[in-house]
Amino acid sequence: MEIDDCRVDPPCPLNREVMDIMLTERQKKILNAIIDDYIRSAEPVGSRTISKRKDIGFSSATVRNEMADLEEMGYLEQPHTSAGRVPSQKGYRYYVDHLLKLRKLTAPEIMGIKYFFDQKFYEVEQVIQQTADILSQLTNYTSIVMGPEVFQAKLNHIQIIPISKHSAVAILVTDTGRVENKTIQVPEDISLSDIEKLVNLFNHKLKGVPLSQIRTRIFTEINRELRQHLETYDQAMEMISRAFDEQSADRIYLKGTTNIMNQPEFRDIDKVRGILELLERDDAVIRLLGQTESGLQVRIGQELDEEAVNNCSVITATYELHGNPVGVVGILGPTRMEYAKVIRILNHLTRDLSQTLNKFYED
Repeated sequence: MEIDDCRVDPPCPLNREVMDIMLTERQKKILNAIIDDYIRSAEPVGSRTISKRKDIGFSSATVRNEMADLEEMGYLEQPHTSAGRVPSQKGYRYYVDHLLKLRKLTAPEIMGIKYFFDQKFYEVEQVIQQTADILSQLTNYTSIVMGPEVFQAKLNHIQIIPISKHSAVAILVTDTGRVENKTIQVPEDISLSDIEKLVNLFNHKLKGVPLSQIRTRIFTEINRELRQHLETYDQAMEMISRAFDEQSADRIYLKGTTNIMNQPEFRDIDKVRGILELLERDDAVIRLLGQTESGLQVRIGQELDEEAVNNCSVITATYELHGNPVGVVGILGPTRMEYAKVIRILNHLTRDLSQTLNKFYED
């Protein structure tokens, strides 16, 4: 069963250079069939297999000749001495840009996403984490979600609540609805009155400041005021350092990192090791997801500029808050990825995620 729910921004992906489109209709049909078959089977595709398809209607000899031409043009490759062909990265690029047919979401996919977003969420972090989880489950690939903090979330307000004589909880709330809690040590000489002055000053001076700039602003622009209002300045600054330590760190959530090992082309443990090591580096993951440009993007193999994922593809889509892109949802899988399935799921999921975040923020 299929349900009409898919939002598509044709052509997919966006902002791509126009490739060589001088293929005959027959070549397009055969290339499309080969890629569809290879995505399903992960086995080199022969002319006999393609000629038997009801939607082709060409003889095995005709298909074989066209496959040879497609290989000469760089759209297909012949691995080893196999009689069959496999798509090249150029072939996948052409397939995604010109041949891909985006079917509607199936009923189970619709229900899985709907059930997820119907849940009650109490923090933005919870929404983002579980988005990564449901996306990995629906696609069986590795999902990557960048939280809004990567894109300069701003401080809404701060609270410091004493919980004992020498400890307190620092609570930071951002304009994207994220709540940060951290237990900090309170120096012995700091009074409750000093803490209250500190919080009031921060909420007055730092509201609307990006999290990544807070420490700098504290130690430069409002440093003089802190000295004037706090008798225990040195101890207060020590406490502040602890409260804001790593608060502006990038928020990246990964799920299904070992799913790549289930793909037959990644039976080589060295290939898998390189991918898993790359996923442990936040800077590399951020580069994989690319820039926060509104819409959907597909990057294939060497377009990712990371040797470890030369045989992988990444599909990304942005989610929005008040109409502005604030984060990225991505899927990492083999170049033999189910592009149509992943694109339709990302389109639907990022739309619902944007709606959920906007409602969360309004509430």
